[in-house]
Amino acid sequence: MERTLTLEVPEEVFESLRRKAEEAGKPPEALAIEYLAAATENRGGDPVEEFIGAFDSKVPEWADRHDEHIGCGSRQ
Repeated sequence: MERTLTLEVPEEVFESLRRKAEEAGKPPEALAIEYLAAATENRGGDPVEEFIGAFDSKVPEWADRHDEHIGCGSRQ
């Protein structure tokens, strides 16, 4: 079953999506669906999750940005 989802996004987000979709030869809506599907798929948890809160790192955003802090890039 398919559902309709209407989103309002900032102009710069839409333009970035439009450019990437054009490069991929797809409509922006198709690329947005791919991004949403990838972002919502179950990845089996984060391997660092068991350590979140285990010590005081003095880095307030560590839990949200730990992949960047340990050199894994941004998880998307």
